[in-house]
Amino acid sequence: MPLDIVVVMDPIGSIRIAKDSTFAMLLEARRRAHRLWYVVPGGLAVDGGRAVATLQPLEVFDDPDRWFDLGAPSRVELGRGHVVLMRKDPPVDSEFIHDTQILSLAQRAGALVVNDPQGLRDYNEKLAALLFPQCCPPTLVTRSAADLKAFVAEHRDAVLKPLDGMGGRSIFRLSHGDPNANVILETLTAGGHSLAMAQRYLPEITGGDKRILLVDGEPVDYCLARIPQGDDFRGNLAVGGRGEGRPLTERDRWIAAQVGPEMKARGMLFVGLDVIGDYLTEVNVTSPTCIRELDAQFGLNICAELFDVIEARATHR
Repeated sequence: MPLDIVVVMDPIGSIRIAKDSTFAMLLEARRRAHRLWYVVPGGLAVDGGRAVATLQPLEVFDDPDRWFDLGAPSRVELGRGHVVLMRKDPPVDSEFIHDTQILSLAQRAGALVVNDPQGLRDYNEKLAALLFPQCCPPTLVTRSAADLKAFVAEHRDAVLKPLDGMGGRSIFRLSHGDPNANVILETLTAGGHSLAMAQRYLPEITGGDKRILLVDGEPVDYCLARIPQGDDFRGNLAVGGRGEGRPLTERDRWIAAQVGPEMKARGMLFVGLDVIGDYLTEVNVTSPTCIRELDAQFGLNICAELFDVIEARATHR
């Protein structure tokens, strides 16, 4: 039975369809003859305690010259019969949180929201990894520049990052004795007002920062290793890393088995794990990517697995 698929995303006119995982989901939904609806940016609202959205009917095409058409907007109450794909990129700021609260109202009215809005609020992508300390490298989260400096001195080489970044932005590699240490730490912590994360530097990053995708708690058989290029230690595709598909290792599968059941239980149907060497570094729940690259390299259809789950959940509801 056709479903009404409602997508909350960044402006569709600015995406790169060859790399956009949300677009891959929309193509699969169209292939299955579901109806597509695009939430006008900023179009979520609450009216009389009910979640409403300004929607435009959406058509998508796998064509880099013309990948979408939008129809006339209308205001719709969200609830039973709607599947909402919450795919807005970080930062997870107050506006993002407010949108998830509206989507919780839609969920209460019967909509299926992917990923679960409570989970989106609960799981900061950096901190969520620390729910599985057996999988993580030595890590410190603090507002104290002195404590961060001591962590770097202990481990001699560390990676430091804010808790709300994405795409490799504002990530620093800091070695003990670096004369820039004080200004980096002051910047990251906003003078002691903001939390920052430090992790022991993992030299295995030269072989790639692996993105492992979980669909309803189960790992896809292949990951995308994002390999740093030139003199940049970051492997993020957004800063020029090269994506290379690989089969999962036994350690990758062990990490997925540690994290997957919790994600499944919390309604996080599509999750991306970041793994460097043998260590989990992040759990991405807001808008994980790498579907298009893995599909292209291995002849997969990851979104088919996802929509099998979505259709079963929607039918059950």
